[in-house]
Formats: sequence, C-alpha cells, structure tokens
Amino acid sequence: MLARDRERKARHDAQRPTARERGYDSKWDKERAVYLKAYPNCAMCGRPAALVDHKTPHKGDKRLFWSRSNWQPLCTPCHSSRKQSEERRP
Repeated sequence: MLARDRERKARHDAQRPTARERGYDSKWDKERAVYLKAYPNCAMCGRPAALVDHKTPHKGDKRLFWSRSNWQPLCTPCHSSRKQSEERRP
C-alpha cells in the first residue's frame, strides 16, 4: 500500500463512527452468528466464511442494514481484498 493510500485511510478512519455506532451491536452479533451457521461458506471462494457482508453498502440505512437479502457470507481474505476494492471503484 502506498503511503498516500495509508494517509487517506487514516483520515477516513479518524472521522468514521465506531462499529457499534454504525449498528454492529449485540443484536447484530446474534443475527450474524445465525446467518453464518446457515451459510457457512464464502460466497466468493467457497472457503469457511467469517464475516457477513452487506452486498450494497448500507451507509446508515437501517432497512438496508437488516435486509438479509443484502447479506452475503465472506471469508476474511475476500472481504479484505476483493470486496473492498470493488467498493472503491466509481
């Protein structure tokens, strides 16, 4: 990662609300566990999933946040690389 990218990310993260403030609370933790039990494999590569991703970023929209049709199981590598790079594209 270039220094310029790291600086941009640091500026963004400094202004971003915490995960709990964005809705990832104990209710989310429970729903996430139930979802991953039902869908244990990554939607992108088939490895064991560790995360529930929002296909369309919810950006604070609670209806979109809780819409299971907007969820997909992802492994950490797919979420951290492929998915994040997709979201950065215009």
